[in-house]
Amino acid sequence: MKICHLTSLHSPEDIRIFIKECSTLAVKGIDTNYIVPFEKSYAKNKVKIHGINIGSVNRLKRMTHTTSLVYEKSIKVNADIYHIHDPELIPIALKLKKSGRKVIYDVHEDMPRAIMSKYWIPKWLRKIVSTLFELYENKQAKKFDFVVGATPHIANRFLKKNKNTIDINNYPLLNELVSTDKTESKNRQVCYVGGINTIRGIHSIIKASTLVEGDIVLAGPTSSSELENEIKQSKINYVGLLSREEVNSLLNESIAGLVLYLPEPNHVNAQPNKMFEYMSAGIPVIASNFPLWKEIVEVNNCGICVNPTRPAEIADAIKWLIENPNKAAEMGRNGRQAVEDKYNWEVESEKLIKMYRSLEKKIGEK
Repeated sequence: MKICHLTSLHSPEDIRIFIKECSTLAVKGIDTNYIVPFEKSYAKNKVKIHGINIGSVNRLKRMTHTTSLVYEKSIKVNADIYHIHDPELIPIALKLKKSGRKVIYDVHEDMPRAIMSKYWIPKWLRKIVSTLFELYENKQAKKFDFVVGATPHIANRFLKKNKNTIDINNYPLLNELVSTDKTESKNRQVCYVGGINTIRGIHSIIKASTLVEGDIVLAGPTSSSELENEIKQSKINYVGLLSREEVNSLLNESIAGLVLYLPEPNHVNAQPNKMFEYMSAGIPVIASNFPLWKEIVEVNNCGICVNPTRPAEIADAIKWLIENPNKAAEMGRNGRQAVEDKYNWEVESEKLIKMYRSLEKKIGEK
């Protein structure tokens, strides 16, 4: 069985695609390929990474020219199973399906709801685009051999269209982010790791930073240079992009981790990877008070949920955890235990392997 993962958007060592899915399959002895917009090709973790040099492209060119290059490369790889990770690759996935290949559609986010928050689409047009895309995506989903939802909420939506739908949650690797569990090694700081933009609560975090004595450390890419300058002029300590090893160090130095997404349509039923990474690293979570998130955080007693639009609530949660380090450490241990018990990639990877083996069997029956 030869398989190939395709993306026109993600990075060569994307956490979900490469570190988790591709690497897991390659370790099982499966011939695993990964086509990605990148200047070079190389092999790592037994995965063959096929780079396509796209140069500098805008959003429209990525959805047209880049997808064409991905398709050309996919034909050269000549795999038995193709696994796509971006909605814009649906047209080429259908071509591959017509040529007799097995095709998996991996849905990372609830795109019709995500469209409602896309700043580059005029507000009056978003609902129309969202509705049309949902109709298109639902229709095409029926044609794939499997649909994979990154959350149960996404999978439940597609299960109505394709019975071969499963959820494979984007939970952390058990041994990647490990807590030192030493309260005395913590700084008087909380942190946020991930993409930084308005709808992920950055302005609430900036305002909260003026109300606390401890530090707030942000790591990750900003959505614009203007926003980056605004952060640098605030009380926040912005450290930019970090390696995974540096992320681990930052989490071990911090009292808690922030995940304060605003109540956008695509957020309230999401399961942000960073929430579980904080739990994996053994630090409590300060999270938005969405019902699903409250269920995870409060049932496991691993953090505090607040209204992400109220900086004072955020500041109060930060203050309490800094002033109660032993309670914070207990919450951190609870979160780590929950990850060890259920919220880990090792459990999810079994679903991935089972899905591929079922497709391998169908290929063998031809």
